[in-house]
Amino acid sequence: MDKDNLLPKKDPYQALRYKEFRAYLIMRFFITFGYQIQAVVLGWYIYHLTRDPLSLGLIGLCEAVPAIGIALYGGYVADKTETTGLLKTIIGGMFCCSVVLYIITLQSMQGILGVNHMALIIYSMVFFIGICRGFMGPAIFTLMTQIVPREVYPNSSTWNSTGYQVASIAGPAVGGLVYAYGGVSLPFMLILLFMATAFFTLFFFQKRPPQIKPKENIFTSLKEGIHFAFTNKMMLGAMSLDMFSVFFGGAVALIPVLASEVLHVGAEQFGMMRAAPAIGAVLTMFLMTRYSPMNKPWRNLLIAVTGFGISIICYGLSRNFYLTLVFLFFEGAFDSISVVIRSTIMQLLTPDNMRGRVSAVNSMFIGSSNEIGAFESGLTAKLMGTVPAIVFGGSMTLAVVTATYAKTKSLIKLKLQEIK
Repeated sequence: MDKDNLLPKKDPYQALRYKEFRAYLIMRFFITFGYQIQAVVLGWYIYHLTRDPLSLGLIGLCEAVPAIGIALYGGYVADKTETTGLLKTIIGGMFCCSVVLYIITLQSMQGILGVNHMALIIYSMVFFIGICRGFMGPAIFTLMTQIVPREVYPNSSTWNSTGYQVASIAGPAVGGLVYAYGGVSLPFMLILLFMATAFFTLFFFQKRPPQIKPKENIFTSLKEGIHFAFTNKMMLGAMSLDMFSVFFGGAVALIPVLASEVLHVGAEQFGMMRAAPAIGAVLTMFLMTRYSPMNKPWRNLLIAVTGFGISIICYGLSRNFYLTLVFLFFEGAFDSISVVIRSTIMQLLTPDNMRGRVSAVNSMFIGSSNEIGAFESGLTAKLMGTVPAIVFGGSMTLAVVTATYAKTKSLIKLKLQEIK
């Protein structure tokens, strides 16, 4: 008898066999879908309202600053609070902010308030959404690790990232098309519908007790989580690599400028450009459910981020719309590989009673690196020009990978089973 027939076959749908994980995917899908539509619509709207590329960076900054500032406390709250109840509060807050954004972007409001006041209110609502995100990241990470067993973490990470990327495809595409044909108000109606759907899925989860004692000193608790994250070489390396590479490679934020000023295309093509990275990501995610990149995770992570940086440079240099879509596709494909590897490493290395706090530290590195990177891209675009800013960002990403490789050579040969 063939010995291979005696080995258990890998189940690519392993995580989906858990009812709560399916509910989790639906919740994450709709909140991401609404968030992505909102990001696309606000980016396009604020640029055409102000005609200043720095305004795109300011949107990212307004969201990142509170998200980073509140992240550690958000992780502490996630560890000491019942998770689904906390998520209801967070998503409810984001829903209220979207209601205000819907009202402020009504056509009649521009004549009443003027451009400057409208921009100020938009930035304020984005700031409050950033506060909600500071709590959401640790809460979602904690919930995901509670609803599947440890041996399912790699498969659940792949499906979780796949769901996120599918929403990231649909969000920019739908946002761009609906904005083009229905104006700015119609996308916000969809956003409110999707966020309401995400809120109601939370009623399908069981209540679980907090991971730490409610009376535990907050400073002692936070210090414990920070110490763990910063003393684990692989975790610290993964967080640092992602933060700096996305910080310098956040050129996706400049798509509205590139679409309008360089490629000279409209809102429909803009939606396609925003969707292209996510299309590459989701197709790669589906491949990874069968062909895992976790055989040598650190080696594959460095390769993936290298491909990400090269794609950024090519995207910036392209002058053909369809070729630009190809480079954006590969950017998303390489990024999706690094996402799955990083999230699996985080799940495997983090103790149950520290998940919220370690996730908060991770959020400070990774969760807001896109927004800070958007600000960096907007600022460098204003100083250097759009194309030089994109090429500079991709080049710095490659420099970060090179430096990380030099400092973590001992991790390259490690297999998944050897991660402890």
